[in-house]
Amino acid sequence: MRTALVTGCNGFIGQHMVMRLLKEGYKVTGIDVKGVPDACAPGFTSSAFRFLPDDLRDFCDVYDEGDVGDVEEVYHFAADMGGIGYITGAHAKIAVNNSRINLNMLEWCRAHQVNKLFYSSSACVYPAHMQGDPGMVGHRGLSEGMAWPAAPEPGYGLEKLYMEELCRYYHHDYNLGVYIARFHNIFGPGGTWYGGKEKAPAALCRKVALAPDGEHIDIWGDGEATRSFLYIDDCIDAVRLLVDNGPQATPLNIGSEEVVTVNQLAQMVIEVSGKTLDVSHVAGPQGVRGRNSDNTKVFIELGWKPKFSLRQGLEVLYPWIYNQATLKGWLSVDERGATTIQ
Repeated sequence: MRTALVTGCNGFIGQHMVMRLLKEGYKVTGIDVKGVPDACAPGFTSSAFRFLPDDLRDFCDVYDEGDVGDVEEVYHFAADMGGIGYITGAHAKIAVNNSRINLNMLEWCRAHQVNKLFYSSSACVYPAHMQGDPGMVGHRGLSEGMAWPAAPEPGYGLEKLYMEELCRYYHHDYNLGVYIARFHNIFGPGGTWYGGKEKAPAALCRKVALAPDGEHIDIWGDGEATRSFLYIDDCIDAVRLLVDNGPQATPLNIGSEEVVTVNQLAQMVIEVSGKTLDVSHVAGPQGVRGRNSDNTKVFIELGWKPKFSLRQGLEVLYPWIYNQATLKGWLSVDERGATTIQ
């Protein structure tokens, strides 16, 4: 039985990775500071899964944990992160927390002679000055070589790029097998959908779910910034291919090349909901103007490309968020069967 450790196992991508590994017959240990995962509950009742409530920012929590046992593969997703509002307003907190987590995990993997370490990096490592045009740059896509000369987004992007380099150093100096992916806006059920750390697809799904039919939703900025969004199942497929067959210490984009404006994303969510809603543009952080993934390298290296379109992913995400809002008592159904806002 193959063994794996998943950090951030109560996070969005971590939960889905645990379920995939259990399905593939792995024995999995999960670590998270937040507690036992529950958003995707069924997989976590398996006898092949163990949960450790540790804070990876704490050096002692990492090194004193004697219950992990022998681990062949580590999938490192633990991070302090969130949507555009959070990552543009907490640079010091994010950079310090993630640096502590990453340094501790690299040393743990070296000391325990882990065979393979997967590190989840981000498209935020790319220079902002290459993403100032929502048309040309957004549609052209960002290829892996564009990260250097370095000018990453402050805070979150800078610490991600630094960790990529540390992974390369550990591979060279200690022969640690490392695999690096730069994620481009992963979305799907099981992720954060309210509270300030949610990403754009989840935030828009929540706003649409809570908006009365015929009313409006708010979007930060003019809505003309471009992005691409990758469905979670495609992301997990790509990571598993990378760890089993991909190049070591070589960052690869894992994203979609289906680029849309935020306005187009909002209209797609509204169409999926079946409602008639207007869009109002309000002041708020927008991030870079144009970002899209260039998947040329990952296709050459792994033969991977996404299976799900953005629309197909939203058709899964929207009802999941609608149901979550209903479970929280934010939505209810009246005697006529119509949804009402609480």
